[in-house]
Amino acid sequence: MQVSKPFSQACENNKGPILAVLQEVLSESSYTNARVLEIGSGTGQHAAYFAPRLPWLSWQPTDQAHYLPGCRLWIEEARAAGADNLQQPRVLDVLEPKWPELEMQMQAAYSANTAHIMPWPAVEAMFHGLGQRLPAQGYFCLYGPFRYSGQHTSESNENFDRHLRQQDPGMGIRDLDILEPLASAAGFKLTADHALPANNRLLIWQKPATIF
Repeated sequence: MQVSKPFSQACENNKGPILAVLQEVLSESSYTNARVLEIGSGTGQHAAYFAPRLPWLSWQPTDQAHYLPGCRLWIEEARAAGADNLQQPRVLDVLEPKWPELEMQMQAAYSANTAHIMPWPAVEAMFHGLGQRLPAQGYFCLYGPFRYSGQHTSESNENFDRHLRQQDPGMGIRDLDILEPLASAAGFKLTADHALPANNRLLIWQKPATIF
């Protein structure tokens, strides 16, 4: 069965602003040869765009198995164009306790537009799993729409949240006040909150340095 190359207009619109933050957070001076785990790569557009522009990183796309055939088309195209730091996408379901496809150590993680789509147990599992796997000072960069103290940042986000919850009560825009204790329990501290276009944010979580 032939697979069509998927396309997300949202990925196309937000890739530039997100990259600008990632270039600063995951800088060449601090992250040369570091492995970055992308959770929920979807179409693969972000991975295909970021990897050649962050050549000092090894970028590992992942997603649930049924998304990988389309994702591979973007990955293979980018690799053919010279992005040899972009790895082939691997299967990852964050609800799997051992994350069996990921034996290697990762130094940082990135995920976009996943927290409001995942059921809440998967959001918990994502933070818990990364807390177990990222080293001290490792970053988790989480992009998407978020609420603050129960309030939406825009009317469009409020409408989007309502639409998500009508589709599935387990989905919905997450509140930072609820994410922070979850992240803290996993060993992360929020170090930056970047406002990006279309009422989205890029939250930067970091595991503190180990103190002996």
